[in-house]
Amino acid sequence: MKDIVDVCPQPKNRQTRLLQFGEGNFLRGFVDEMIDIANEKGVMDTEIIIVKPRPGKPTESFNRQNCLYTVMLSASTEQRTRLITSVSSMISCYEDYDRYVAFADDENLRFIVSNTTEAGIVYDDSDLINNRPPKSFPAKLTQFLYRRYKTFLGDNEKGVIILPVELIDDNGKVLRNIVKKLSRDWNLEKEFLTWLDEACIFCSTLVDRIISGYPSDKAEELWDDLGYRDELIVTGEAFGSWIIQPEKDISKEFRLKEAGLPVVFTDDIRPYKKRKVRILNGAHTSFALISYLMGYDTVLEAVQDKEVEDYINALFENEIIPTIEMDRSELDKFAGSVLKRFKNPYIHHRLHDIALNSISKWKTRCLPTMLDLIKMGKETKLLAFSLAALLAYYKGEYDKDEIFIGKRDRNGKKCSYEIRDDKEVLDFFAKAAVYDAERYVEIIHSEDSMWGMRLNEIDGLKDRVINALSDIISDPKHALESAVRNR
Repeated sequence: MKDIVDVCPQPKNRQTRLLQFGEGNFLRGFVDEMIDIANEKGVMDTEIIIVKPRPGKPTESFNRQNCLYTVMLSASTEQRTRLITSVSSMISCYEDYDRYVAFADDENLRFIVSNTTEAGIVYDDSDLINNRPPKSFPAKLTQFLYRRYKTFLGDNEKGVIILPVELIDDNGKVLRNIVKKLSRDWNLEKEFLTWLDEACIFCSTLVDRIISGYPSDKAEELWDDLGYRDELIVTGEAFGSWIIQPEKDISKEFRLKEAGLPVVFTDDIRPYKKRKVRILNGAHTSFALISYLMGYDTVLEAVQDKEVEDYINALFENEIIPTIEMDRSELDKFAGSVLKRFKNPYIHHRLHDIALNSISKWKTRCLPTMLDLIKMGKETKLLAFSLAALLAYYKGEYDKDEIFIGKRDRNGKKCSYEIRDDKEVLDFFAKAAVYDAERYVEIIHSEDSMWGMRLNEIDGLKDRVINALSDIISDPKHALESAVRNR
C-alpha cells in the first residue's frame, strides 16, 4: 500500500502565519481543517506550525508523514474526506527549543491558536523568563511574545492575534491577564505591556465539534478506501461552530467566514458559551463515566442504551436547561440536536478519551449548573449522580509501573483502565481511594483546591453522592436505572 507522502500533491509555498500550541485530534480536525479549506479557496494563504507544548518528542508518524494527514467528518447520512496539506512541521518546544522560539522572529507570523486542555491556562509562579521553556502554556506564550517584541523593537505591526480554544470562561481574557501578570513578575519593561495591549489581540472563543480521533479499530479498512496508509487520520462529526469574541475586529484578517465556514464574530460570547458548555459538554461529562463503568466503550454504544438516553434527557429537562436564561424552545431544540449528534452512526467517540482530565471538566461543565440549581431552590439529584460516577471512575490505585489504574466490568469480565489526569490529582485520589465510600467522599468533598470550594458545604450533597457511589460500585447499570427512576 502507498504511503500518504506518495499521493500528496506538491505542497504550495505559503507564508508561516499560524503557530499552534497543541497537536491533539481536536485542533487537527477543527482548526487545521478550516484553515486548509480557507487556503484552498484563496482567502488565507496560511502555513501552520504545530508546537507540542508538553515534554516528549513528536510522534514518529508526524515526521514520517511530513505532517500530512486525513480528516474524515460525518453527518448522519454522509461523509466528507480532506487531505490536510497546510501543516508544514511539528516541533517540540522541549526537544527543539531554539527552532521553536525562532518562529517569534518570523515577520509573517500573525495568529497563535492553542488547545492545552481546561487545565492549561493557569498561572504558575515558578515559571521564569529564562526557562527553556517555562512549564505553563501562558508562560511559554509570554516568553514567545516578549522575544517577538524585542526582535521587532516594539513595532505594533508585528503583534499577533491569539485564539485560545480551551474550554474555560473568557479564555482570551484569562490568558491575557496571566500573560500580563507574568510580565510584571518578570519585571519586563512597561513598554512591552503597552505593546501587548496595542499590538496584540486576545480573542475569547467557543468551539463545537465532536472529534472522535484516530479510528484504530477501522484504520486498515479506511486505508484501503483511501488508497494510502495514514497513521494520523482524524475522524469526527461534520457539524462545527466557532464563536469568536475579539477585542478588535479581526474578520478582515481571519477570513474563515469568507470561505463559507461556520464562524461567528460577536461582542458577547456568554450566551453561546453557557448553552454549549452546559448542554453538550455537561452531558458528555455526566454520562460518559457511568457509561464506561457499565461496560460501554463509545458514545454511540452508550446512547443506544435506553437508560442512558433517559438519563441524558432527564438531565437536560430537569437540571441543565432550567439554569440557562435563553428561550426555552431554542434550548430544547439545541438539546435535541445534541442527542442526535451523539447518535451519529459514523462517530466512534471513545468514552475513555472523554474521561481525560475529568476533574477539571466536571468542575467547569457541571459544578456551575449545580450551584445555579441550588440558588433556584432545586435539588441536584442527577448531577450528584454524575459526581458519584466521577468518583467511582477515579477510585483506583497505582500499579508497579506507576500507572493509575481503575477497574470495571465489561461483558462479565473484570478489566483494567488507565485513569488519566494531572499527577497531583492522581496522587490525591490514590491516597483517598484506600478508604470506604463514605470516608472517600468526605476527603474528596473537603478538598477546596480541586473544586474551588468545599463541596461538603452544599447541603445534602455528600449523602446523595455516598449513596450513589455505593450503588455504582455494586452495579453501575442498576444504579443508573435507580437514579433516573428517582429523579
